[in-house]
Amino acid sequence: MSVRKLKPITPGQRFRVVNGFDAITTDKPEKSLLAPKKRSGGRNSQGRMTMRYKGGGHKRRYRIMDFKRTKVGVPAEVASIQYDPNRTAFIALLNYQDGEKTYVIAQNGMQVGQTVVSGENAAPEIGNAMPLANIPLGTIISCIELRPGQGAVMARSAGAFAQLMARDGRFATVKLPSGETRLILVTCMATIGVVSNSDHQLLVSGKAGRSRWLGRRPRTRPVVMNPVDHPMGGGEGKSSGGHPRSRNGIPAKGFRTRSKTKASNKYIVERRKK
Repeated sequence: MSVRKLKPITPGQRFRVVNGFDAITTDKPEKSLLAPKKRSGGRNSQGRMTMRYKGGGHKRRYRIMDFKRTKVGVPAEVASIQYDPNRTAFIALLNYQDGEKTYVIAQNGMQVGQTVVSGENAAPEIGNAMPLANIPLGTIISCIELRPGQGAVMARSAGAFAQLMARDGRFATVKLPSGETRLILVTCMATIGVVSNSDHQLLVSGKAGRSRWLGRRPRTRPVVMNPVDHPMGGGEGKSSGGHPRSRNGIPAKGFRTRSKTKASNKYIVERRKK
């Protein structure tokens, strides 16, 4: 993992920091695992804009991912580590011994030629997927299920990881990337290791055009709007705009919006830090 600072031969490159892509081994995706990806541009079925600041961007094809790791006990060889335009992490192409191919999220340190396996009898090594019941306490994990058989939903983005803290009966205590400590059923699967591309947070785009390539349109700051458009709009000149809040009037910067009667509150041991 490394980043490169470009020589500024154009204004857009002056502060640009790009990924070194050291871990990437091929630029050709597996054709059988590609699917079309439709874009709405923030418009509904009537063609009216319902979501602001979306639209444009480079055309993408979706890589069909295996988040469930259901091929229990079947070893797979890591054929390549690839870039995925739909996520911040890198992905790994697995060739199973029975001939099937799948994409999974790559972990830091995953190498081409490495053998990975999923299931209760797997060793707690990088890239292997195991139930929380079989993972040693204190292990760094990622790609965690919240319900058995659901598929990985937590700690999937670049550089993300969680830690298995304790086990008690049916539940394991996991410290999540947000800082929240939560109970998760021990039958849920998780992958050993930290998600790849941990240098993603160091990248600097360098110019507004790169946001357009990603499908993000220019965003209007609430403070420059009129009072009719936003609670923070209005005023003469550069007035502060009052308390930071959303367009609907919900306060920002620390205001807690989680429902106090949410059913899953009982599984949260410690809330994330403000």
